[in-house]
Amino acid sequence: MDIIIENGLLVTMDQERRILKNHSIAIENGEIIEISKDIQGEAEIKIDAKGKLVMPGLINAHTHLAMTLFRGTADDVPLMKWLQEEIWPIENNLNGDNVRAGSLLGILEMIKSGTTCFSDMYWHLDEVAKCVEETGIRAVLSTPLLDVMGPEQGQKLLKEGEESIKKYKTKERIVPFLGPHAPYTCSEELLLKTKDIAEKHNIGIHIHVSETKDEVENSKKDKGARPFEYLERIGFLNKNVVAAHSVWASKKEVDIIKKMGTKICHNPTSNMKLGSGVAPVPEYLENGVTVSLGTDGAASNNNLDMFEEMKTCALLHKVHNSNASVVPALTTLEFATINGARALGLEDKIGSIEEGKKADVIMLDLSASTMVPMTNPISHLVYSVQGSNVDTVIVDGKILMEDRQMKTMDEKQVIEFTREQAKDLFERSGKADHLLGV
Repeated sequence: MDIIIENGLLVTMDQERRILKNHSIAIENGEIIEISKDIQGEAEIKIDAKGKLVMPGLINAHTHLAMTLFRGTADDVPLMKWLQEEIWPIENNLNGDNVRAGSLLGILEMIKSGTTCFSDMYWHLDEVAKCVEETGIRAVLSTPLLDVMGPEQGQKLLKEGEESIKKYKTKERIVPFLGPHAPYTCSEELLLKTKDIAEKHNIGIHIHVSETKDEVENSKKDKGARPFEYLERIGFLNKNVVAAHSVWASKKEVDIIKKMGTKICHNPTSNMKLGSGVAPVPEYLENGVTVSLGTDGAASNNNLDMFEEMKTCALLHKVHNSNASVVPALTTLEFATINGARALGLEDKIGSIEEGKKADVIMLDLSASTMVPMTNPISHLVYSVQGSNVDTVIVDGKILMEDRQMKTMDEKQVIEFTREQAKDLFERSGKADHLLGV
């Protein structure tokens, strides 16, 4: 055996949602091979998890990783103003080194806060993939697609997307998706070609849908239908589509989402910060729709802490619905674990601690003040824990962080590199005044 984690408090998130006291986990060749109270045999590494909570790594099902570079640059404005006047003009100057720096910083932040898998949609996908391979994290990477500049733009990006699928489909910790940006930035032709290529390669699609009220009103005006109605009408939706945000879905559209098996990724902090609205998550749940959870990019959040995202999620729906019982703690934890895996088509590999699944496991220190007294681990994980409580992170059977010390990244080097690349990007974008030089 490669690793034995001994005597932990296990929050498994398996089908029975079992919580197991004083249990151990055996890991070999990147997989969990045994869960029991008394594992026989030797291992290269033994981790004493006494006084630790052991759980599946968190899954961030929607982010734009390298937007850590934009953290704090465009706050307190609505989405389209934020995009058109602040974000897109700077993004036009992005190069591979910029994206590499922002991606490394984002991966550092995610590992240190317990995220072991993320679903990304961003430019310079090859640079993001290199960062994933080097650091040991798991990722679903979507090639961004749009054709607002004309059909040639869409054709070029589709070609890049199909090349990325072929390049990364056999990688151990990378799953390629296609990422049409949104119905308002993609023509019907591009959306249908995207679906055809995705079906040809049996991969998923990652798209923003119904993020704002204005988007819905413009869709009704331009296409004669709300966004999900339009996507169903053209034959785009299916069970392999993950729709991020989905804030303004009507009752009819919830029925469409249910019927088509489309998955939802909820991004409460970003939606709150941009004033976009509150997604009808209780209605999704009532209709059996798979809901996952994401932070969105660090420019609209402004961090990648999935523990914070869980708390925000649960509290938002309680106050919005004047009902303390909606979106309870266990449901919210499911969003960030097994439902995230289900949304990404990875539920047979990750999202829970079970024999035969990948060893994507995190450990939290039960002596942290936010975990004392240990009355209800599910409650604590959603309402009390912070990402900084994560002690150890294992992905694919490899230790990425132990006792808060990074094993696959030089934290100081990553931070210095990001500062250099942010300076380069903002100076070339005429936004040097955004940085304080520290």
